[in-house]
Amino acid sequence: MDPRFDANTETIDEYLLRHERKQLLRFLTCGSVDDGKSTLIGRLLHDTKGIYEDQLAAVEGASKKYGTQAGHADLALLVDGLRSEREQGITIDVAYRYFSTEHRKFIVADTPGHEQYTRNMATGASTCDLAVLLVDARHGVSVQTRRHCVITSLLGIPKIIVAINKMDIVDWDQSVYDRIKADFEAFSSKLPGRDQTFVPMSALEGDYVAERSDKAPWYEGPCLLELLETLDIGGDEQQTPFRLPVNHVIRPDLDFRGFGGRIESGVVRPGDRVAVLPAGTESTVSRIATFDGDLEMAGAPRSVAIVLEDEIDASRGDMIVALQDQPTVADRMTADLVWMHEEPLQPGREFILRHGTRVTPCRVRRINHRLDIDTLETVACDGLALNEIGRVELETDVPLVFDAYEKIRGTGSLILVDRIGNWTMAAGMIRGKSSDLRWTASPASGTSRHGDEGLVTPQERETRFGQKPVTILLTGLAGSGKTRIAAMLERALFDLGRVAIRFDGTTMRQGLNRDLGFSAEDRSENLRRSMETAKLVNDEGIICVAAFVAPRAATREKAAVLVGPERFLTVHCAAPLEYCQALDPTGLYADAQARSLEGIPGISFDYETPENPDLSLPSHEIDPEESVNRILALLKKRDFLR
Repeated sequence: MDPRFDANTETIDEYLLRHERKQLLRFLTCGSVDDGKSTLIGRLLHDTKGIYEDQLAAVEGASKKYGTQAGHADLALLVDGLRSEREQGITIDVAYRYFSTEHRKFIVADTPGHEQYTRNMATGASTCDLAVLLVDARHGVSVQTRRHCVITSLLGIPKIIVAINKMDIVDWDQSVYDRIKADFEAFSSKLPGRDQTFVPMSALEGDYVAERSDKAPWYEGPCLLELLETLDIGGDEQQTPFRLPVNHVIRPDLDFRGFGGRIESGVVRPGDRVAVLPAGTESTVSRIATFDGDLEMAGAPRSVAIVLEDEIDASRGDMIVALQDQPTVADRMTADLVWMHEEPLQPGREFILRHGTRVTPCRVRRINHRLDIDTLETVACDGLALNEIGRVELETDVPLVFDAYEKIRGTGSLILVDRIGNWTMAAGMIRGKSSDLRWTASPASGTSRHGDEGLVTPQERETRFGQKPVTILLTGLAGSGKTRIAAMLERALFDLGRVAIRFDGTTMRQGLNRDLGFSAEDRSENLRRSMETAKLVNDEGIICVAAFVAPRAATREKAAVLVGPERFLTVHCAAPLEYCQALDPTGLYADAQARSLEGIPGISFDYETPENPDLSLPSHEIDPEESVNRILALLKKRDFLR
């Protein structure tokens, strides 16, 4: 019986009910090898009366056998259960232990400190709300300390306690504590902000673990257990939008059809409007069924069966979501991977991707970069080795329904599994749709190859052509006259003896970009590919005249960065929507109204007017010849024409 049970004041049922209502905190201990993680957990179990006399006797016997603490009871053996762990005095696999106090229940994961077992540490951290990062006072912040700090940050653990352990060995020297604290704060300041607390302690002696001590009178903060009991872990998963991945369809008879699964985030009530993705079918929640009866409300992380008012098609792998705040649906995404296999990751490799209840083949299209743990800088690379962390672009055979990991961990996490051996190869955190990062992504083939240096210099091209290369982006609504102005500008440059090339969104879609549609994302990709082409044209000393709607300001800014701000001009054809609709030279607006077409800037979504273009042309008020003359004057003023 639990020693906290008092038969004089409560019954067994009262005791169980009291403990059932306690809040559960999942946390992990991490840090470098031999920093005292297992000893700390053993101390917590011992001091909270979480072990029994026969267990303590067994530990004392094992301590004498292995000689790990000079004959004294080695509390680390309470969690180091593998024979190799006890012989070597290290943690290899993740060990989970349960204990409770009067205030909370705890599940703690003891994770290994060796670099070769970093993958095990990442696995243990994936479900935790808090990290206790141990630092050996003798050695300070190590490479593995920084590595675990970064991984817990990438995994979205919102709170961290930095336990500076073995202070008894350094005679509780405050200067040692202050130096380690300053070193850690200097490193962690480069990461996204989160709550972090520091505490000095001795896990072996028990000082500042479960109780305060007089060994460090200069420390006025709480002990570790007080922090674990009082830190606010909130109910953030219930403040986020509703998400329920469908695990199975429950159909016991003709009168009941429910979609069973665990709520990953948010709350749901009968009467709520929801959508089933990726199909996008809408319906209303009729019932929330459980084994114990229907509920009026259910929140994460409860498992329920959702009954909808409409007979809709949904199966395992689909997701029921809040209608007004939906996740992303895409077959291309970027993710941060922790690579967990001895065989390096190479672009183009195929895997089985597991995301919630969805299982689908996928491939790694490219590796954008690797994260340098020491400097937190991104490094171009051709592959990822064991335990390395990198950002990759994934492509799946079927669309995934996901949120960014930092928004909802449950729908933003994934694992990659080997197609043949069924090994877990990587754990991933989804950051967003890949189209958002193609502008800055490295080539899928890596960066080890470089083209031969040309034999003609840029200066020689300028002298021959009498011009400096520049890309002129004419942007505006459909019907604003930009395509006509671009054609006349090309003619004028030709007549002046200059060398120019012209293309627009329509001509590019007839060839290189024939696989793209007219959504905002496809328009962004259409412009990106075209600007890659414009950059190559400029590199050859040629002027590029490009006419694109380019409705997003952020996309136009990325285009300028890609081509080079010093040789990029934005010319806005400023004809208003009413003028463009009335003119409608291609019949686009009439066709859109007749057929309810989507993807029309100004109609389906806003056209974001350039705030500070290099030139604004009132193309609804002046003729194309005047527009061309103004552009030529700009080119001469900026010294692009000589």
